[in-house]
Amino acid sequence: MSRHIRQAAAALALLAVAGCSGGSGGTPADSDGPSMLGVGGAVLRDTVSARKAPAAATAPDPQAMAAEALAANPGPLILVGLEDQGTTQVLAMVGENRGMRTYMTKTEQALILRGVMLTGTRGLGHDLSVAEADGAAALIAAGRSGEARRVMRYYSGDGLERPLEFACRVGPGPNAGVMVEDCAGHGISFQNSYLPAAGVSRQWIGPGLGYATIQVLRN
Repeated sequence: MSRHIRQAAAALALLAVAGCSGGSGGTPADSDGPSMLGVGGAVLRDTVSARKAPAAATAPDPQAMAAEALAANPGPLILVGLEDQGTTQVLAMVGENRGMRTYMTKTEQALILRGVMLTGTRGLGHDLSVAEADGAAALIAAGRSGEARRVMRYYSGDGLERPLEFACRVGPGPNAGVMVEDCAGHGISFQNSYLPAAGVSRQWIGPGLGYATIQVLRN
């Protein structure tokens, strides 16, 4: 097993452990990327299926999806697993504005990221309009512990944007390099896990969508 494969497997395994308890770089399509993604994709798939079995009889193969996307698209790509839905998809970057990157599927489902932090979703249903978590982002980037405020905004049935504010505690996770963000408010608690050096994270989108596991395939 090559060094790249071991690193990818270790990154996702460490994050899976962090999730169960509570620099981003891509690989060219013509290198050992597909093998690396096979190991990483398997861990991602196991993390998702361990929480909810896929609705379909045969789940898509993350390795094949990632390899196909890497070969077809030279730009930045992410692999996203929605745990409650039991789905895994590759999203390609379609725009970048003031440090925020928008990644989209062929069916126009989108995630918006600022660095490793999820800041919004589109086209998924029960979407996160915007997340404001600059304090947590700064602590995670610096690898420091501290308190932070997080505001997550959602559109209600009347078309108005409703903010949910959470008090969060950021600190090191159970494994080296992992940072966790524990948040609580409005009778809700959740834990986000980040492994910034590997471009891997597990983040709570909201009450309607649950958690997403995000892996950078190419930055």
